[in-house]
Order: sequence, then C-alpha cells, then structure tokens
Amino acid sequence: MHGRHRPLAGDERTGQEAGMTKDQIKVVLERVPIWPDDRRRELVEVALEIEADLASAEYDATPDELAAIDEGLAGETAGEAEVKAAFALLGKA
Repeated sequence: MHGRHRPLAGDERTGQEAGMTKDQIKVVLERVPIWPDDRRRELVEVALEIEADLASAEYDATPDELAAIDEGLAGETAGEAEVKAAFALLGKA
C-alpha cells in the first residue's frame, strides 16, 4: 500500500473530527476509473477487506442501548389488546 493520503480536516471551530459525506464519497468513487491500474486494485483490496471485517464483526451495544434492553426485559409483557392498540396507532393494524 502506498501510505500517502491527505487526511480529512476536522472542524477547528467545534473540534469535531472530519468524516466524509455520501456525496464526497460518490465524487471520489466517480474518479476511480481514471486512476492507474495498481491504485484501482489497491482500492478494491482495501474495500473487500473492510467489507469482510464488517460482515464478521459483532455488534457492541452502547451502555444506553443495554440499559434500554434491561428496562424492557424487566417490564411486563404487553397483552394482546395493548399490542393491537399500538399497531393501530402506527397505522399497521
């Protein structure tokens, strides 16, 4: 791998780290066909490696999500009437 890249600039005013928007990613990927062959192969290798990592990764719930799960498990189960009422409110009855 070449190791040369231009880091994304963060927002110095807010201290937020930089991230790419979907539009920025789309613009970069549209230029890929004009890249040299070796760099396109490198991109494919990295992208496939990332996809493999994502496919095999376990999800780690946040502390808030774990607390919500615990809260839900500690509560009472909704009865049939409550379930029907909830779906009716959502328009899915």
